Amino acid sequence: MKKILALVILLFSTLNLLAQNNDIEMADQLRTDGKIYIVVICIVIILVGLLVYLFALDRRLKLLEKKSDRKN
Repeated sequence: MKKILALVILLFSTLNLLAQNNDIEMADQLRTDGKIYIVVICIVIILVGLLVYLFALDRRLKLLEKKSDRKN
């Protein structure tokens, strides 16, 4: 019974979120100024940098694993 009551309370608490306004003024303003592309470029640069770092780290780890397998 407690689980059902908790589920009902959670369901009714999410109804409040559906009534909010979905207008995002900041994104609209950035889009009209043309600055949204700068934001997207920055995010892409950061993600590419992280991916390059992870692939380089993976390559180094594979080399270390091969060296440790040779010693054993």
